[in-house]
This record gives sequence, structure tokens and C-alpha cells, in this order.
Amino acid sequence: MTMHVPTTFGTGGGEPYARALRTDGQLRLTDASRPHEPVTLDVGRWSAAADRVDRSLLDGADGPVIDIGCGPGRMLVAARALGIPALGVDVSPEAVAIARGAGGTAVQGSVFDPVPDEGHWDTALVIDGNIGIGGDPVALLRRCRGIVRVGGRVVVETATDPTADRSYTALVIDADGNESAGFPWAEVGLDALQDHAAAAGLAPRQSWSAAGRSFCELIA
Repeated sequence: MTMHVPTTFGTGGGEPYARALRTDGQLRLTDASRPHEPVTLDVGRWSAAADRVDRSLLDGADGPVIDIGCGPGRMLVAARALGIPALGVDVSPEAVAIARGAGGTAVQGSVFDPVPDEGHWDTALVIDGNIGIGGDPVALLRRCRGIVRVGGRVVVETATDPTADRSYTALVIDADGNESAGFPWAEVGLDALQDHAAAAGLAPRQSWSAAGRSFCELIA
């Protein structure tokens, strides 16, 4: 029997995510049913050093940090520079290789699979739109609650539109037109995140915006 491996962000087809990581390029994320409304993703920002806003997300860490969907590892490098133990998890072998090459510690795999030291992480980062992973925000947040310690933090970057709340089949397309297979994704603003967090057993502590990005800190 052949095991079905679900398609994840930017994989399948022309592998646009792996290509963009190699070139620091841009990607377009689009709803397969509404292709005229693409969102541009700047992979170059993900591949650059963590900026002031990124680093501020580590200010409240009282212990080790796990970055869910770590990409090429800028947050891992930033945490290391601050002396904070950090681990990245990403399904992309290309992203994990780049993160490790930059000096970060990262493992390839899904957040829904077992991860090292489950239940003991102080902070889980779910940034860069990664609340969309799996297309089921409640399931993802519930999983994060199981990964962090009791009283630990889950820091989520939300959509800038606080009313956003939808799950859909997404496609990723690079600048050369290489298109991924469809994969489940979600877009979640602050209003919906608080409802999803409550369903997952997490309590909101604070929310804020900085440099055009929006965040919410949840407590397990």
C-alpha cells in the first residue's frame, strides 16, 4: 500500500518554494478558487537577518524557543545570538539545510509529528503566516499547546485584517511561473485567532502591531 503524503507549503509541481529559497526570490500565494487575488510573499525577508521586530518576539522568552515553520532560520540565528536555545521545525528539506548552514538547529518534519522535548518549550513561534499550516488553525494551536510547557507562550503573527478567517486550498507560484500542488492553508486575523485560541485551550495575553505586522501572545 502506498502511503499518502499530504502536500505542504509550496511543494509538488515545479517546487517553487525550494526554488525561491535558493534565489531569495518572491512567491505568490493564491487561493486556488480565487487566483485573481494573490498575496506576494517576500522570501528575501525570510532569508535575511532577523530585524528589530523579529528580535522583539524573543524578548519575553524565559527558556527554549521552538519556531514552527522556521524556513531558512533567521529566528534561530537571532535566538542563538541572544543565548536562547532554539529549534526550528520545517517540512522543507531545502529550508532546513539553509537554516543549519546558517548555524541554526532545525529538524525536517511536520509540526503534527512528534518533536523533541514536547511539553517543555517555553515559547512557540508561529509567524510569517504559519498560522495557516494545515488549514485548521484550531488543530495547529492545540498542537502548539501540547508542545509548550504549562504557562508557556505561543506567539502568533496574524493577518493584518483583524476580521480575516478562512481556510482554503492554496497554490504557490514563483516569478518564473513554477506552480506548486494545492495544499490546505488558512488566513487568520486577531478576532478569529482569539476564538480559535479559546477552542484550543490557550488564553490571549496581549496583541500588538509593529512595522505593518500584527501579533498576538497566547498562554498555555
